Order: sequence, then structure tokens, then C-alpha cells
Amino acid sequence: MIEIQPGLFDIPENVTYLNCASQTPLLRQAVTAGKSGIARRKRPWEYTLKESWAEVERVRLLFGTLIGAIATNIAIIPSTAYGVAIAARNLPLARGQGVIVLEEQFPSNYHAWRVLAADRNARFCEVARPADGDWTAAVMEHIDADTAIAALPPCHWTDGGLLDLNVIGARCRDVGAALVVDATQYVGAAPLDVGALQPDYLFCSAYKWLLCPYSLAFMYAAPRHHQGRPVEHRTDNYAPGAGRFDTSIRYNYVTMAMAEAALTQVQEWGPAQIQASLLPLIERLAEGAVERGLHVPPAEHRVGHFIGLRSDIPSPPDLDQRCAADGVHFALRRGAIRVSPYLFTREADVDRFFAVYDRHRPD
Repeated sequence: MIEIQPGLFDIPENVTYLNCASQTPLLRQAVTAGKSGIARRKRPWEYTLKESWAEVERVRLLFGTLIGAIATNIAIIPSTAYGVAIAARNLPLARGQGVIVLEEQFPSNYHAWRVLAADRNARFCEVARPADGDWTAAVMEHIDADTAIAALPPCHWTDGGLLDLNVIGARCRDVGAALVVDATQYVGAAPLDVGALQPDYLFCSAYKWLLCPYSLAFMYAAPRHHQGRPVEHRTDNYAPGAGRFDTSIRYNYVTMAMAEAALTQVQEWGPAQIQASLLPLIERLAEGAVERGLHVPPAEHRVGHFIGLRSDIPSPPDLDQRCAADGVHFALRRGAIRVSPYLFTREADVDRFFAVYDRHRPD
């Protein structure tokens, strides 16, 4: 268990921030690093391109280490949607074959596949939300010999419903389907090993559980895809590995400095320890929700770092704004009250969430 770390973040005492699945607050050391990056930009003659290259490669290595990958399998990209565009450009999809996604899946790993399936006269299959919360079984029922691509997350972004992608990935390999993973709501807060998972592509936007600034994401590309076509054609002589898919704006003094500071801290804590430390808060949230007649994903089918609470009575569309006015911040996502703590969250913050929710919830 990691000791609570409120001093590493700039969060006032009167703020209960439970919206980390939208964006995490920046670490103080990341802000300091960002300021040093701005200073470098102010006096660029004092720094060499070689220093920028080295910084980028350190960041690449840090992310790779978090998911059990070597640095040459990692691309630095601006967003998950950018990575999905690369995968959609390079994976085969023939007429009559199928692409599998989840119902209400996050748009970045959804729309590109819907468009591609329509263009190729392929099937676009949305797996319906299972009544028992078992996404893994629901997805497995849809994978068959005609499946070409399974574009999935490790957990559903609205409520933390869990998928066992190791099981799903093995089935994909059995039928020759590609596994494409948007791990934005997972990597950094829970352990993931690409050696076990064996995805074709995996993407992660960095401004959530990796504590990084906006406009930065990472992509793992399996070695068999390293000769694929990038989105940007910036040279005829790409270096070996997934770096051919890098965005041309990766040499950003500010972003890279902040990312290095953030990823170093996440690596020091360790995703497994972060997950274990947040789990008691999620369990407390689940207990409080059930006491109020709300529905949550079953414990065996949810992650331990965020949770979605659902009511039989629709929540007011401005419930999040009402509670924010009282200092409690969370998100409404597709009918779920999504609550996402971090290592600065105390049990008292969970209790305050329910106290404020009780004042504003529907009758």
C-alpha cells in the first residue's frame, strides 16, 4: 500500500477531486519540470538537439517499462485516436469479416472502426452491455472465424467494468484476429504486461492515469507491424522499430520534461501498488452506493481505481455541476456517476462525496 500523497499535488483542502478518469491533476514536480522546459524554449541556443533526442528516448523507455515492452516497440503520438488511425490504416479487413467493439465504447477506439467496416463492407459488431457485468464472456460469444479485429479496452470507460483481455486475446489468436487495445483508462493505475497480452497495437493517452500533460499519448506496436505505413510521411529512412509511427512534434521541451517527471513517479510507485492502494476507496464507494440503492459493476468484474454508479431514477443532467459547486468533483458518463480517486484521496473524501450527493440526488 502506498501512503497517501496529497503533498505531491496542488489540491486545496475544500476540494474533493474524484474525476481522475477525466484528467488527473499534475504532480508538483511535473509542473516544475514544465517550467524548466519553458525556460529552455526561451533560450534555445543553450540546448542541443541531441539533448532533446535523449529526453524523448528516456520517456519512451519509461512508458515501455510500465507495460513490459522494450523501447523500440513504443511510438510517441499525440492522441489515442492518432494511434487508432495507424492501426486502421495497416490491419487487413475484408468484405464480410467483422470488427468487434463494446456498446458505448470510448469514441477514439470506435468511430475509425465503424467507418472502416462500412468502407470495406465488413460487419461492425457492438457487444451489448451484459446484465451480469461479465464483459469477457459477452465478448467471447462474438469472436468467431470471421472476426478480423477486436478493438477493445481493458475496462469500460463509463463505470470500470473489467475485461480479461488475456483470455480474449488468446481467442483472437486462435481465429487469426487482431487485438487492438485502448488502455487509456488502465495503464498507470493497474498492471498490464504486453508480453502476456500480445496485442497487435495498444494505445494510451497520457493525461489521465499517467499524470502527464495533454497532447501526449503512447502506442505499442507488435514487431510484426513495424514495417507498416505511418500517418505522417516525414522521411524515407525510418529508424528500426515502432518509432516510424512517432508524431513529428515529439521533440517538445515542455511536454517531454513533464512526462519524464510524471512517468518516473508512476514507475516508482508501481501500477500494482497504485491499484492496491485505490481498491479500498472503490470498495467504500461501492458499499455506499449499494446502501443508497445504486447499481455498480460486480466486484469480480470491475477495476479497482474507478467506478460507475447507476440509478434507476435518472440523475439530473447538471448533477455534477451542482456537486462541483459544493466542492465535490466527478463526472457523468452515459448514465453512470463516474467516481475516480487517486493517491491524494482520503476516506473522508469518499464520505464527503456521498454527503454532497445525498443533497442533490433525485428523489
